[in-house]
Amino acid sequence: MAYLPEVTRHGLFSMQVCVPADFTDDQVSSFAERECPCGTEHGWSIRREGDEALQGYPERMPCNERDGCVHIMLDA
Repeated sequence: MAYLPEVTRHGLFSMQVCVPADFTDDQVSSFAERECPCGTEHGWSIRREGDEALQGYPERMPCNERDGCVHIMLDA
């Protein structure tokens, strides 16, 4: 089953999206910007592997509810 991307959490300076695992970084950023425009010059950026805010979790965390999808955090 193919799932559509969705915003799972949204804050003032961060958001989490659940997207198909084969989404490119550009697709992830474009989706996030369409759904919740960031309002900054550079828009949303993906929180990268090794960022302290990920607390050791991977950049693309497999979704427990939607097979073939991953959760990705983005920052303003």
